[in-house]
Amino acid sequence: MTAPAPTHLDTIFAALADPTRREILRMLLEDDMAVTDVASPFDISLAAISKHLAILSQAGLISQEKRGRVKWCKLEPTSMSEAIIWIQSFGQFQAIDLDAFERFVESELRLPEE
Repeated sequence: MTAPAPTHLDTIFAALADPTRREILRMLLEDDMAVTDVASPFDISLAAISKHLAILSQAGLISQEKRGRVKWCKLEPTSMSEAIIWIQSFGQFQAIDLDAFERFVESELRLPEE
């Protein structure tokens, strides 16, 4: 038996499965960022960050555009709609208040202050 072909939903969940990518999304909740600014808090190479950004972009979770010499990243918040609808389809979950969800994600992923 062969596995079914991956769907867009599979791509979204695969992108969200990595903690580095979830942290990047959390950072982009606040504002658009240049790729170098996205990379600065991480202890991995710029090439590795670029791969993470490519995965997020392929999933539609972020968009990237070049402004002059700088490549900028922007969160695409409506892109999670398909995943939210899928989760809600189980009927055991109430409608998600996206503002409350954003506050929850920010509080859970907040970096410890130094």
